[in-house]
Amino acid sequence: MEPLPIFVGVIGNIISVLFFISPIKTFWRVLKKRSTEEFDSLPYVSTFLTASLWAYYGLIKPDGFLIVTVNIFGLSLQICYLIIFLLLSPPHMKVRTATLVAILDVGFVGGTISISYFMLHGNSRINVIGLICAALNIINCSSPLGIAVSI
Repeated sequence: MEPLPIFVGVIGNIISVLFFISPIKTFWRVLKKRSTEEFDSLPYVSTFLTASLWAYYGLIKPDGFLIVTVNIFGLSLQICYLIIFLLLSPPHMKVRTATLVAILDVGFVGGTISISYFMLHGNSRINVIGLICAALNIINCSSPLGIAVSI
C-alpha cells in the first residue's frame, strides 16, 4: 500500500475514534446520576448499525484493515453505551431500545450480511455494502439537521 492512502486512512481513523468516544462525557453523567434522564438511545443504536456494516465492509474489501479495526473499536464502545442505557433507563425506554437493537442491529445487519454473502460476489458485494454504508453515514450525519430545522 502506498504512503498517502495509509496516511489518509490513519487520519480518518483518528477522526472516527474521536466520534466514537464523544458520548463518554454523557455516559459518565448517566452513570453518576444512575439515570438516562431524557437521553434517547437511537443515536447509539444507529451508530452500532453503521459500525457493524463498516466492519463487514472492511472484512470483504482487500486492504480493509484500518476500516475493520476502527469500527470494531466503535462497536465495542457502542455495546458499552447500549448496556449502560439498558441498565439505567426507565422500563418503557428499555423496551424501545431493545426493540430497536433487535430490528436494526440484529435484523437489518444480519439480513444485509446474509443477502450480500449469498447473492452478491466479488466487487458487486463490496460496492453494494460500501453504498449502503455511505448512505447510512449520510443519514446519521444529517439527522441532527432535522432537529435544528424544527427549532
